[in-house]
Amino acid sequence: MKCIPSPVLISFLLAVAIPPAAGAAFDPAATHDRAARDKFVAAHVDLTTAPPISFLYGGKPSAGLFKSWPAKTDVRTAGAKTIRTTVYTDPATKLQVTVVTTSYADYPAVEWVARFKNAGSADTPIIEGLQACDAVLDGRPAGETVLHRALGSSAARSDFGPVKDVLAVGAETAFGPSGGRSSDTGALPFFNIASDGAGIMAAIGWSGGWKAVVKRIGPQAITLRAGQSATRFRLHPGEDVRTPSIALVFWKAPDRLAGHNLFRRFLLAHHAPAAAKKTDILPLAAGIGFGGPVPCNEYMCATESYSLAFIDRLRQFGIEPEACWIDAGWYENATKYWWSGVGSWRVNKVNFPRGLKPVTDAAKAWGGKKFVLWFEPERVYEGTLIDREHPEWITKLPNNPNRLFNLGDPAALRWLIEDISGTLKSEGVTIYRQDFNFDPAPYWKALDAPDRIGIAEMKHIEGLYAFWDGLLAAVPGLLIDNCASGGRRIDLETCSRSVPLWRTDYNYWEPNGYQCHTYGLQLYLPWSGTGNGDPRKYAWRSSMGGAIVVGWEMNAAFPVALGQQAMAEYRALRPYLLGDFYPLTEYGTGDEVWSAMQWDRPEEKDGIILAFRRPQAPADSIVVKPHGCDPAGDYELSFEDYGITVIKSGRELGEGLLLKIPEAPASLLVRYRRVR
Repeated sequence: MKCIPSPVLISFLLAVAIPPAAGAAFDPAATHDRAARDKFVAAHVDLTTAPPISFLYGGKPSAGLFKSWPAKTDVRTAGAKTIRTTVYTDPATKLQVTVVTTSYADYPAVEWVARFKNAGSADTPIIEGLQACDAVLDGRPAGETVLHRALGSSAARSDFGPVKDVLAVGAETAFGPSGGRSSDTGALPFFNIASDGAGIMAAIGWSGGWKAVVKRIGPQAITLRAGQSATRFRLHPGEDVRTPSIALVFWKAPDRLAGHNLFRRFLLAHHAPAAAKKTDILPLAAGIGFGGPVPCNEYMCATESYSLAFIDRLRQFGIEPEACWIDAGWYENATKYWWSGVGSWRVNKVNFPRGLKPVTDAAKAWGGKKFVLWFEPERVYEGTLIDREHPEWITKLPNNPNRLFNLGDPAALRWLIEDISGTLKSEGVTIYRQDFNFDPAPYWKALDAPDRIGIAEMKHIEGLYAFWDGLLAAVPGLLIDNCASGGRRIDLETCSRSVPLWRTDYNYWEPNGYQCHTYGLQLYLPWSGTGNGDPRKYAWRSSMGGAIVVGWEMNAAFPVALGQQAMAEYRALRPYLLGDFYPLTEYGTGDEVWSAMQWDRPEEKDGIILAFRRPQAPADSIVVKPHGCDPAGDYELSFEDYGITVIKSGRELGEGLLLKIPEAPASLLVRYRRVR
């Protein structure tokens, strides 16, 4: 929907009177709190007697045990990383605890992970209450302390919505996901513990169940405990397991958003998947096999001829994505429902008699387009190929047709890596899309004996990482898309190997919810994607935030020119979307509010503002305060939808910028760059 400005509006935009005030440009380097990071390292890493983990071993606290166990340490460097490996050994039982800690020269960050191995000849005593992080963070500013965190995904408009917990002295907040997926419903495993002028960004790397507790134990001291949801186990001889990984990034600045942006930069520098870092962009993709009348669902009715024709139709009308996408339903299936075929990862030769290669070849021939293909390997439906041929690799629950493929079984893991990597290579797939549509926690619980609580989950999650690493090694240049009923498995470990191209299963194409999801998730994760079913500006811009997959039906009603313009606009704006992120309005899920967001690139001295007036918002204008502007500089602002350009000083912008949208719903794009 295009808004045409009136002469009055143009003059109003040009002549807004803003009172003078001081401002400040964002200097990323100035936000590094290296002193706080180094203090943490000195207390918890450099001393072999005090690693930042805890547990009970045979009923005895680990803090005392570490002081008496012999320890061996190795230190090496790898680029900006200093990697310290310390191995503690219990002389009596031969339990080995290995803590690998990584510090960074270019960021005030430290991260670690621990492994437990039974090097003895008998079962270990019970290990319980294992905390991957158990640390006191003292010397913090004495003012107000706030825990800024976010919800996980539950296919709701509130997905990734911000949560603010004010921590008085003695108060604590406990949070975590539900069901065994790391960002399911209750919590995202990224958060910011912000005090007056300084704080700590924290991240948990565990793709199963976890729990974190943040407690303020004094005016200047906080404890952070985080780990797997439940652990009480003994290890058999030769057996080893790992904990969740933990990362902390220490920041200092008057505005806590500086901490969020420092963390985003850290992820981009050190945790972005290799295939994504090569281009610094995520794909603009198009589904090529969806749709059809009942009983068609998802891609159940996709065929070779239909998919080839869809590619040809996109090309015919100049709708040019960077990847073509086939989702659930392409595999062998005895029923008309896509979910009942998961576990038979063989191409449906009725619909695709020559396999998928003719379709992927057509995409590649069309300017080297990539190809996305959907799998759900951890779920095995009753009667499918894996259920029939390898029942020893699956876990069943009574009266439930869904089984869990056991990634913790080495034989099953080897087979799955070989089987799926072989399919990817033979069928010409370049983006592997992994979904996970049910809760694994009950299956893990069914596998665990009373003295092995947590083991099944540990082995499955480590198997997941080994599976993805195996695919990446077997298929050069592969990009992994992480989907779990949308974005229910987003954490530090999955983000290091994959990207969430479809971050929520919330009401497909609904733009106001998509704005909410961008607002919440962009505070932590610079790369994620969502869908779009409408190329008009309000809906299209609501889908921006990293990657987009379009579900456009190329029929007589489709507005071809708008589709072409939308894709061109996205390609022009995409480089900005990895910039520093700032919400410019309060978070709100209602249809009666405005939502405005800014992406700023201080190195390039430019950025964009996207504003949305939702359908029931009564006010036709708001005033926002852009971030990152130098008060001594001048900035050229281009109001893209109105075709006008104005010059304002950074001092003026720091005080406020009027955004006016006469119609609802509608959007406004403002590009800016420093000109002096």
